[in-house]
Amino acid sequence: MSNPTACLLIIGNEVLSGRTQDANLKFLATRLGEIGIPLREARVIPDIRATIVATINEVRAKFDHVFTTGGIGPTHDDITSECVAEAFGVPWEPQPEAWRRLETHYARQDPPGDFNAARQRMATMPRGAELIDNVVSIAPGFTVGNVHVLAGVPRIMQAMFEALAPTLKGGAPVVSAAVHANGLMEGRIADGLADIQGRYPEIDIGSYPYYRAGGGGVAVVAKGTDADGVKRAAHDVLVFMRACGALPVEGEPA
Repeated sequence: MSNPTACLLIIGNEVLSGRTQDANLKFLATRLGEIGIPLREARVIPDIRATIVATINEVRAKFDHVFTTGGIGPTHDDITSECVAEAFGVPWEPQPEAWRRLETHYARQDPPGDFNAARQRMATMPRGAELIDNVVSIAPGFTVGNVHVLAGVPRIMQAMFEALAPTLKGGAPVVSAAVHANGLMEGRIADGLADIQGRYPEIDIGSYPYYRAGGGGVAVVAKGTDADGVKRAAHDVLVFMRACGALPVEGEPA
């Protein structure tokens, strides 16, 4: 049985404008791979209602899991939650448990905070939403169907994901093995790598050139859910690099 697949939607004009650098993709891709849900696609989309709704409906039909980051705060441009409700065709309404948590949180502040209309937006969700706990700043994320809505702030997003992770049913973990060689360029190994890839169709083999003050080289990474296959493919790459006259080393370049 093949592993379930995932897509990530990074939502926010601030990312597209270059004002904010996304820091969530690497974390989610790594953690999802560890639990056997490979990330197959990632998109960055703006805070535009029609775009968010259409994209959610497109990708939730194509992937087993969809993760979104960003757009669930208290301000006017935080519209992800509303858009998920529209995509699923359900009301956007106060979620009782989320409302209780936030109301209690602000009441306990010293001095007590105002659980105002802006903050109430963070407790307003699509009908039927299941909460994703947030141990950092209380306001929860949520899941509707196969769409998991997470915060954009990396520390909060990571906390939400770790709360969600035990509920996700994955497959075999995605593992990888790397081999690198100084002084070896991609053009020298392209044909040989293509041959190795042909022998291991279920393994993703990628080459990544690097440049250092003392000279460049290339790293080759084999990745997949078949641990033995990954190991064999990486070994074949190492043997091939030696045949090219290089001195390959297992692992990523320092």
